[in-house]
Amino acid sequence: MANWLFVVATMVVLMVAVGGITRLTESGLSITQWKPITGAIPPLTESAWQAEFDLYKATGEYKNVTGPAGMDLAAFKFIFFWEWFHRLLGRLIGLAFALPLAWFWIRGAIPQGYKWRLVALLALGGLQGVFGWFMVRSGLAGTMTDVSHFWLSIHLLTALFTLGGLVWTALDLRQLARGNSRPARWGFTASWAGAILFFQLLLGAWVAGLNAGLASDTWPLMQGRLVPEYDNSRGFLYAITHDPFLIHFLHRWWAWVAVVALVVMARQVKPLARPASIAIHSAFGTQILLGIATVWTGVALWVAVAHQVVGALLVASFAWGAHVLGRRS
Repeated sequence: MANWLFVVATMVVLMVAVGGITRLTESGLSITQWKPITGAIPPLTESAWQAEFDLYKATGEYKNVTGPAGMDLAAFKFIFFWEWFHRLLGRLIGLAFALPLAWFWIRGAIPQGYKWRLVALLALGGLQGVFGWFMVRSGLAGTMTDVSHFWLSIHLLTALFTLGGLVWTALDLRQLARGNSRPARWGFTASWAGAILFFQLLLGAWVAGLNAGLASDTWPLMQGRLVPEYDNSRGFLYAITHDPFLIHFLHRWWAWVAVVALVVMARQVKPLARPASIAIHSAFGTQILLGIATVWTGVALWVAVAHQVVGALLVASFAWGAHVLGRRS
């Protein structure tokens, strides 16, 4: 069962990668309807493709962005593919989790105390799909040309939380297989370090949702200064949640607060499980370098996608380290 959960976790990381591509190619609004069952089949005829394209033409994104840029049916098929593939992968992850869960359940193979946790993970996967549709719907309203960055952050953070839960539960089951029947406990270090990491991930999601990565292509300075100019006319609270320059600035420098927190955590993990400590250090080190490279390259597609994927791997390594400390508790 632990191996099964690790496979599903790997699929979630792949899902994060495809989601990043979908976002960076502005593909998210190409499918304007939510059809959980029949939507798994893409258009098969030219008339069906034209019908989907006509639905997209009614969106604010097409009217104000892609339409004036000269998008034709061939270009629409490209962005449609990524959104369709993203949704298809979500369906496959649901099946990869639900069918083995039902099999283990029927066989009575699920250890005591784990049924509720596995059902909760299944429910999180379902919520992920619902949140994804709410995100898309937010970009279809009126003259909107993009999805809400708030819904995008909810969609992404739910995926990362689910990933952490999958890794944690798999590690508990692996310990159970080795004869340790007591699950790990969520500890103090995991709480404060996790809160710092959560805020960084939230800022990263807002950067993606607001295209704030394009606010600067220089590092460490922005606009030739350490602190960029930003719009504070509606108050700091509004600015910190909506202004792309301020959010970009906070994301690039809060990263170092997260680094300090993760170093402290990894040092506690090292005497107990050195591989977990190495995984945490490797993940945040690579993530910092990719973040800088994303800025320098003007948010080049594959660099930005790699940045998002390593962010998911950082969450997985954090869950591993937190579990190690939880076993000690």
